[in-house]
Amino acid sequence: MEDSLGNAIVLREQGDLRGANEMLLRLVEVSTDDPLLNYHCAWSCDALGLEREAVHYYVRAMHLGLPDEEMQGAILGLGSTYRALGMYQDARDILEHGIETFPDNKALMVFFAMTLYNLRLYDKAMEHTLLVLAETSTDHRIERYRRAIEFYASRLDEKW
Repeated sequence: MEDSLGNAIVLREQGDLRGANEMLLRLVEVSTDDPLLNYHCAWSCDALGLEREAVHYYVRAMHLGLPDEEMQGAILGLGSTYRALGMYQDARDILEHGIETFPDNKALMVFFAMTLYNLRLYDKAMEHTLLVLAETSTDHRIERYRRAIEFYASRLDEKW
């Protein structure tokens, strides 16, 4: 089997996370300036619980430049990894950047909300969570109360 990004992705999709990671690490050694290899290498490290190792590859991939879809994944991956490592302010910074750059990406908002929770900004975390829920839910009961949920999202402590 020839070492290639496509083969590594197939291994990952088949559940061979270690094999995919080993292949990607070999590939990125040879092509250190390939942003997609760095991105997928970061992803494979994350999937194996190697968050500290993933950071370097996420940062490098983003610095080298990625297509929008992969950039969104890298921002989310790096933000999530920072959060998992307890680097909450770094997570907040990268996720805020992601939300500013890709405002329609609701997954970024959810990971941002988790980070706000970790920063003990519970009101803001809940606000973002409720807004994503209101905007994305297809549950007819949630849809019926969407306007109320959106209204109360930033007013949870207010009394009338």
